[in-house]
Amino acid sequence: MSSTNRIRLETEDGIATVVLNRPEKRNALDDGMREELLAALRGLADDKSVRAVVITGTGKAFCAGGDIAAMRERAQAPLGELAFNGWSRQQKTHQVVAFLHTLPKPVVAAVNGAATGLGADIALSCDFVVAGEAASFAWNYVLRGLIPDGGGMYFLPRRVGLSKARHLIYSGRTISAAEAQRIGVVDQLVPQDSLLEQARAFIRDCTQGSASAIALSKSILNKSFEMDAEAVFAQGSQAQAICYTSTEHRQSIAAFLEKRSGADKQ
Repeated sequence: MSSTNRIRLETEDGIATVVLNRPEKRNALDDGMREELLAALRGLADDKSVRAVVITGTGKAFCAGGDIAAMRERAQAPLGELAFNGWSRQQKTHQVVAFLHTLPKPVVAAVNGAATGLGADIALSCDFVVAGEAASFAWNYVLRGLIPDGGGMYFLPRRVGLSKARHLIYSGRTISAAEAQRIGVVDQLVPQDSLLEQARAFIRDCTQGSASAIALSKSILNKSFEMDAEAVFAQGSQAQAICYTSTEHRQSIAAFLEKRSGADKQ
């Protein structure tokens, strides 16, 4: 296990667990925590021993979004600097969300409590969402005079449809884990006391096949709503050509033929 101040990282049996570790602030992200999270994700992307990732929170919250106290401090900056400073911070936020979304490995959010604002967006940027019974979700940006800036306007309509996404974003209301599962925000709802165990079991199913084939599939699936069929087929052809040359493909074919040959001899 390795740790930074606000991010804990644990790896076991090829599954890395990234823990948001700022419970006194309900795991709200400030600038330093964003940097630590991004550094952890970059390391996991390059670590070939890691085949899947779980992201969760310490304490009673998954992630309460951005740090409100830090927002108040930033608002005191000179007017001529405020907008550009905000734009610069947004780039860091988008890097974190994009890294989770495009990480070439399956990623599951194990939502242990409130996922609010940016926290809800972080959950949806993962491939899958497994929630404990104490989880809740809110895209409450409008109640702070803001818009969803962590990918919610991209990910949420793809999960629940445009009309439901509009209602959740315009109202900023909080939904329970049960409602989140019913409308498609959550893939699996599990008992609170077995959340991490079940999230790891859920994502372990996605580690049985070829890591390179999964990474290539994810890269195409992430863009499939924005591409027409011809573009999907074209990218699929290119990815398949790569798969044909992979060690995993050759080994699986050899193992299949060896097994069939052995069966024929019996």
